[in-house]
Amino acid sequence: MLTSKDIIKEGNPTLRKVAEDVLLPPSTEEITILNQMMEYLQNSQNPEMAQKYNLRPGIGLAAPQINISKKMIAIHIRDESGNLHSHALFNPKIVSHSVEKSFLTSGEGCLSVEREVPGLVPRYARITVKAVNTAGEEVKLRLKGLLSIVFQHEIDHLNGVMFYDHIDAQNPFQPPQGAIPIER
Repeated sequence: MLTSKDIIKEGNPTLRKVAEDVLLPPSTEEITILNQMMEYLQNSQNPEMAQKYNLRPGIGLAAPQINISKKMIAIHIRDESGNLHSHALFNPKIVSHSVEKSFLTSGEGCLSVEREVPGLVPRYARITVKAVNTAGEEVKLRLKGLLSIVFQHEIDHLNGVMFYDHIDAQNPFQPPQGAIPIER
């Protein structure tokens, strides 16, 4: 079982590397790792488990965050309507995106960043992602709102990008022009 001690922190060079593609079909070990990443997210959102194992709550996790430089992400989150979205994916790639932007009004956080980073993070309002699930099936997801933001955050990790790289250093709280504010 993964715990918070398995998550590497900012400053670790793995977080700044471009992750390698997972050769398909994924190995049994890669599927196990991805399932463990999902299990961490589910456990971290369960108050009893989180307290018992001292888990920092998370809604998304990328393999580089557990020091594995491979293109694997897990996302476990309820959208604005309360619908649960649970995705464990290999080689996720944004294949198209809107011109329109969005941002989380509260800013973003990260399991690999143990400090508050003030500022708004501009993201695409809508994206389409292609990936392969743990059953080896290709999936195509059209995402918007909070889900779109979470996917962009995790896919950034696969490219060595941290969320705060997107914050405007000169004016961190200036909303992107015409962007949709997303409450969390």
